[in-house]
Amino acid sequence: MCRNIKTLFNFDPPATNQEIDAAALQFVRKISGFHEPSQVNQAAFNQAVQDVAHVAAQLLQSLTTTAEPHNREVEAAKAHQRAIERFGKS
Repeated sequence: MCRNIKTLFNFDPPATNQEIDAAALQFVRKISGFHEPSQVNQAAFNQAVQDVAHVAAQLLQSLTTTAEPHNREVEAAKAHQRAIERFGKS
């Protein structure tokens, strides 16, 4: 799994369109192997990003849970702490 794709489900406030688009872009980059596609592949790449973002948004809207929503700031602090433990203080 691409480490740059973050969990978007069950957060308060819900994931924004920009977060969904960013995750879709990372996913398409990962599976295509392109960070930036060539001009000949640009249209297909952009269409794939739009399609993945659309499906991801539908998925997030249809999922349900009884768990309490996650707090973005708390989760960011946890991720920061894990990074410090993994890579050391910078």
